[in-house]
Amino acid sequence: MASQIENIKLLREETAAGMMDVKKALDESNGDLDGARRVLKERGQAIAAKKSAREASEGLIEAYIHFNGRVGVLIEVNCETDFVARTPEFKEFARNVALHVASMRPLCVAPEDIPEESVAEERSIAEKQAQEMGKPENITQQIVEGRIKKWTSEQALLTQDYVKEMDKTVGDLLQETIQRLGENVVIRRFTRYEL
Repeated sequence: MASQIENIKLLREETAAGMMDVKKALDESNGDLDGARRVLKERGQAIAAKKSAREASEGLIEAYIHFNGRVGVLIEVNCETDFVARTPEFKEFARNVALHVASMRPLCVAPEDIPEESVAEERSIAEKQAQEMGKPENITQQIVEGRIKKWTSEQALLTQDYVKEMDKTVGDLLQETIQRLGENVVIRRFTRYEL
C-alpha cells in the first residue's frame, strides 16, 4: 500500500495529473510505473488535442538575451486567459522556449512554415548527393525523402529536440504545458538576433 501511495505521489509530481487520473492509470497498467506514464501521456495528448481548437488570444512576449550579449530572442506565446499568462509556469515555459530558440536556431515555428524555396534548395542538394552514391532510382528517392524529412524536423521549432531534455521535442514540451495549465497554448512567432 505504501508503495502505491509513493507511486501516485511520484507520478503526480512528474505529470501534474490529478490524483484519481494517476490512480486509474496505475490500475490500468497493473502498478507498472512506465505503463502508467504511457497511459497518462496518451490521455494528456488527447486533452491537449481537444484544447487546441480553443482560441488563444492572451499571452506574453518573452525576451531572452544570452549571457554573452551576442544572441537575443523575442518570442510570442499565447494562451486563453490573462490569468494563466501571469502564472510562473507559463512564464517559465516561454522563457525555456526562448532559450531553446537562442541555442538551436530554428527557421520557423512549424514544419509547414518552412519557405518552399528553402525546401527546394535542400531537396536539390540531397538529390545530387544521392545520385553520387550510384543507387537505383527508387532507393535514391527514398534517401532524398528521408533527408528532407530529417532536415525539416531540424529546422522547425516544434519538431526540434528540446535543448534541456533531448529525449523530447519542443512540441512534446508544448503538449505537456497544455496538459498542466489546462488551456490551449500556442507558440505564435519568434525573432532571433545574433551579432
